[in-house]
Amino acid sequence: MTGFLLRRAALLGLTTALLWLGGCSTPPKTETANATAERLYREAKEDAESGSFERAIKLMERVEGLAAGTLLAQQAQLDMAYYQWRSGEREAALTAVDRFIKLNPSSPAFDYALYLRGFINFNDNLGLLGTLAGQDLSERDQRASRDAFQSFKRLVDQYPNSLYTPDAKLRMDYIANTLAQYEVHVARYYLRRGAYVAAANRAQQMVAEFPQSPATEEALAIMVDSYQKLELTTLRDGAEKVLRLNFPNSRYLGGTGATASGDPWWQRLKFW
Repeated sequence: MTGFLLRRAALLGLTTALLWLGGCSTPPKTETANATAERLYREAKEDAESGSFERAIKLMERVEGLAAGTLLAQQAQLDMAYYQWRSGEREAALTAVDRFIKLNPSSPAFDYALYLRGFINFNDNLGLLGTLAGQDLSERDQRASRDAFQSFKRLVDQYPNSLYTPDAKLRMDYIANTLAQYEVHVARYYLRRGAYVAAANRAQQMVAEFPQSPATEEALAIMVDSYQKLELTTLRDGAEKVLRLNFPNSRYLGGTGATASGDPWWQRLKFW
C-alpha cells in the first residue's frame, strides 16, 4: 500500500510538473484573443525592441484591424512598414508606406510617412556599406536613390518645419552628389569608348542638373576632352574656361586629361 501511494504521489508530481512546463512554454501574450488594440500595440513594440520583428508585424496587423479608422491604426501601419524593412522585406515595407500615403493624405503622420519612404529607399542604395566594401557608388543602380530623393523633396517642400526635414535635407545633398557622380561615370564610359558626342552631352547634363556637386570638376574635364576630340574648339575653350575659373588647381588641367586616375569623391567624405 505504501508503495502504491508513493507511486501515485510521484505520478501526480510528474503530471503537475508537465502542466507547469506546458503553461510556461506558451507566451502569455498569445493567450488573450480579445486583447485591446492598445495592449497589442504595446506588446508589438516590446517584441520589436527585442528583435522579434515577425511577431511584431503580426501584432501590428491585428492592431490595424481592431483600431480601424483611428490614429492608432495609422501608427500601426507605419510601424509595421518599418518592421518589415528591418526584417528584410523592403518591397512589402514600401507597399505598406505607399498605401498609407494614398489613403491618409491628411494624417498628422503624413510627414513621417514621406520620410520613411525616403529612408527605406535611401538605405537600400546607401553608400555606407558600399564604402566599407570598397564599392564605387556611382556604378550602382540609382533608381532607389532617385525615389528616395523625390520622397525627401516632397517632405521638404510640403513640411518645411517638420521634425524630419533637417535630416531629409542632408540625405538629399548626399543623394544629389551620388546621382551626379553616376552621370559622370556614364559620361566617362562614353569618352573611353570614343562616343564623344554622348560623353559631352551626358557631362553637360550633369553640370546643368548638379552644378554644386564635387563631380562637376570631372564633368567639365570630360566636356573639354570630348570637344577637343570633336574639334569643336569654341565649345572646348568655353568648357576649359569654366573649369579653370571654378577649379584653378584641378588635377585635370595641365594635360592630365579627364581620364586621369584618382579616388572617387565619395571615398574622401566623412560620414556621420
